[in-house]
Amino acid sequence: MERNNKSEEDYIFTEIIKKTKTGITFPKQLREQLFNDDEEVFFKLILPKKQDRIILEIISEEDAKELSQKLKESKKLTPRDSGEGGETIIKKKGKPVPIWAEYFVYDFQNQEKVKTILESAFEKFRENPPNLEDAMGRIKYALVSFLSSTKTENAKLYYAVEKFLIDIIKKFNQPNLIEWIFEKIVHNIESKFLYELALLDLIEIALIFKRSEKAELFIFHILKNIDSYGSSELYNIYNSFNQLVKKIITIEKEHDIERTQKIDVLLKEKLLEYGQGIEDVDYKIQIVELLEDLNYIELAYDLAKEIQVKLPPESLKIEEIRKIVRRLHSSPITEQKDVI
Repeated sequence: MERNNKSEEDYIFTEIIKKTKTGITFPKQLREQLFNDDEEVFFKLILPKKQDRIILEIISEEDAKELSQKLKESKKLTPRDSGEGGETIIKKKGKPVPIWAEYFVYDFQNQEKVKTILESAFEKFRENPPNLEDAMGRIKYALVSFLSSTKTENAKLYYAVEKFLIDIIKKFNQPNLIEWIFEKIVHNIESKFLYELALLDLIEIALIFKRSEKAELFIFHILKNIDSYGSSELYNIYNSFNQLVKKIITIEKEHDIERTQKIDVLLKEKLLEYGQGIEDVDYKIQIVELLEDLNYIELAYDLAKEIQVKLPPESLKIEEIRKIVRRLHSSPITEQKDVI
């Protein structure tokens, strides 16, 4: 008992809160103590098997990106429609239904109110023929009515609506919405992290619906966003490249889509620019591996050789880069190469 009391004394804030219909809210005093409204804050949420407590760990944006990708990859890609409370909704009579868990990836203020409006818009899209004017009017109303003074909250709102509309495009064959999403939603996302995620989603839907020129434009904007990172943000730069390359490869495999020549040029030029421009050997090697993943074998080999030649003999990376050079040397490419 004495030990428990002692542990309580280590806490700097204690308050009793309860769940409401809209969720759980941090007390104002705690928000003011911990958070700045103009800064993005990321949490890792953990629910133990006992379900006797909820753990929220404050993490960096870099860790959030890495964990998000790991969690996404670990989830089984099984078709399911989730409703409130994680319950599964069975599709009746083959009619499409909203998949709220896919849209509301990040919680935000007024989420339930926005959900109600999106649900009504979904019904308008489901009419035969779809009542596009009414449906889009409801979408615009949701975007205008629930904006806040906080950039992070607005970014989450925009991202949720984008995810909703992308699902609408798939379910109701409305590819003309791709341009509208880009101009009216993505341009307004003032979070580099969510901005890139939104563009990655648009790349996929554009390629699925054979709008390759749009996909090329969205890739260009992601690369432009990468350029906006400072020289000290190498982790963000590489993570953005990694997300983009993985998305392109996944789209090709899952939908049997080939890259256009312009997409190849955009990816090759920017990856080489950073592979040759940065000094950090670890990141240079990661660029080599991304080039290899995209099957740009000759470019990957040349960059790997360049790294190898410049490394001092005592470098801890020398054996790693030698293995990469040997692997690339055995790949089917045209020019003759000598392994050092």
